[in-house]
Amino acid sequence: TRASLLAWAMSLPARTAATIGARQTDPVTAAKLEQLGCPAVMPLGAPIGSGLGIRNPHNIELIVERCAVPVIVPMSMPSWLPTAFMLASSVSWAARGRRPSTAPGTLTFNPDAARPSISLIAYGPDGFVEREIGDPEEIRQERGAWPVIWVNVDGVEHGEVLSQIADIFQLHMLAVEDVVNIGQRAKVEPYDEDLFIVVRSPMGEPPSTEQLSIFVGPGYVLTLQEKPGDVFDGVRERIRTGRLRIRSSEPDYLAYALLDAVIDSYFPVLDSLTEKLEDLEERVLDSPDQSLVTDIHRVRRTLVGLRRAVGPHREALNALLRDTRYIRAETAVFLRDSYDHAIRILDLLDSQREIASDLMSTYLSALSNRMNEVMKVLTIVATVFIPLGFVAGLYGMNFNPDVSPWNMPELNWFFGYPFALGLMAAVAAAFLGLVWHKGWFR
Repeated sequence: TRASLLAWAMSLPARTAATIGARQTDPVTAAKLEQLGCPAVMPLGAPIGSGLGIRNPHNIELIVERCAVPVIVPMSMPSWLPTAFMLASSVSWAARGRRPSTAPGTLTFNPDAARPSISLIAYGPDGFVEREIGDPEEIRQERGAWPVIWVNVDGVEHGEVLSQIADIFQLHMLAVEDVVNIGQRAKVEPYDEDLFIVVRSPMGEPPSTEQLSIFVGPGYVLTLQEKPGDVFDGVRERIRTGRLRIRSSEPDYLAYALLDAVIDSYFPVLDSLTEKLEDLEERVLDSPDQSLVTDIHRVRRTLVGLRRAVGPHREALNALLRDTRYIRAETAVFLRDSYDHAIRILDLLDSQREIASDLMSTYLSALSNRMNEVMKVLTIVATVFIPLGFVAGLYGMNFNPDVSPWNMPELNWFFGYPFALGLMAAVAAAFLGLVWHKGWFR
């Protein structure tokens, strides 16, 4: 029965997390949890010990604080509702990044994340090797065998793989935390053995950005991306063909090539936005309608997001130019070109934002002018019909001509009705002529 299942759940101890992202449920427990409608126990991070039972709400708070994931909780009991809200909050924080007040270096992974794809390119002046990596431990075999290796990881939510890679390259846990907690601004952080770089790469339609993390160390460059698909095909092709200087250069030059590819990938996005703005401008001038407001705001929101993402790149590239420990002088010369491109992109974004704002003002002005034209026509029509209404009202007064010769004698006139129509036409023509002479039809 449900009551017995709830009693069993309340007596169940919290499971110990042996590895990051491991599911700590046996088939029997999972079956009972499914009957209860409770989530499986999937604690993350360091082991929390098996002595924390879930009966005590204080223990649940400890588990959530250390795990930031759902724990077995019989939510149907009213006394547990505050804890239920706390658990829901922990899930949202797990999706957005490290929860407040947790220890620095705390890693939160998605236990249901697919295993990331890993590619490796090792090269030197005399050749190169390119292959897919199934087990991260294979990377150790290539380190030291080639002057430079480039490891690219598509996906940062799988705890086991990322922990292995961090151990292979001896990455600092604070840097790994920034890799996992996506949404970082572009920045450069030097560590003892490597240089950590975060940039934002454009993606998708409408344009948005994803986080790209780059580690530059002795003999290696490590890139970690949120999703598969990047802008590095040109860099890979240069390595394959051995053109220019990339195969005979140090890892810092490869890092420059990657950064330059990311920065330059914004130009096609800006060209596309420029075309959209031109189309919107034509629509504003030719046929303004209500849908324009939505389209203009959508473009403005995209430009604001891109401006917020690109802005910190200027400071990051400037920091790289000043770094003499990891960036050689000959590479800094090329980085200056990327810095100039970043400045140009920021200028283009600012100018496009102004154009989008001007488009909204132009649209409102066009609506106002359109309303003024309508009001002008209605005013002219009303002005013409005012004297006509006076004539019609005058001859609509029912005075009897037989009583007095002054009581509208023209009512009995043979041409009375044609005269009234002619008078109305003459008055209307006179008013229209006056309006035309004043230039109100222009």
